[in-house]
Amino acid sequence: MSSIDLSAVQAAKVVDARGSACPGPLLEAKKAIGSVSVGQTIEVWSGDASTKNDLPKWAAKVGHEFLGSLAGEGYDRIFITRRK
Repeated sequence: MSSIDLSAVQAAKVVDARGSACPGPLLEAKKAIGSVSVGQTIEVWSGDASTKNDLPKWAAKVGHEFLGSLAGEGYDRIFITRRK
């Protein structure tokens, strides 16, 4: 994992999946990553605890870069950069 200051990352797209249970946030992330250019970052907001584990695994499997996550107010902010 990179040592990027996540609070300074400017996401090209923010996906608000806070009201969605697994696998909703993952499906939203898959949709969002296709809508940004290679090299751009999406930020996924999720209140589902399993999303923090699911998204890094998905990103690694499909070849994107998981940058990390930050705790928001009752949800996680997860950052993924499109790599292909």
